Amino acid sequence: MAQTANRRKTTRRKTTRRPTGRSSGTRYWSGRVTRESDALDLEGGVFKGRDPKRIAASLKRSAERSRRRKSDPYRSAMSMLVFYINRAGKKLPSARRKTLQQAKMELRKQFGRD
Repeated sequence: MAQTANRRKTTRRKTTRRPTGRSSGTRYWSGRVTRESDALDLEGGVFKGRDPKRIAASLKRSAERSRRRKSDPYRSAMSMLVFYINRAGKKLPSARRKTLQQAKMELRKQFGRD
């Protein structure tokens, strides 16, 4: 009995759940940015392709058609590709990263910015 009397009574903290703001069930903010960014309207699965020329062409097409972008098409397309490589694709295998790096070079060529 003496042992229980000396114990300090602790209470569990009540934690409040913060709203996550998940509109379509995504877990990461980078996924939401990729889908809903004002930079440009992307085609579905654009970064999953294996051909750097197709990835670059899709980004160029999306950037030129988008009405929501705030800067020139080249800058919007390149920023979305770099964003995906740096943040959304942080755990990319080296082969995918290499393909996306080649897509950056191809995007420069397609916009005439060698």
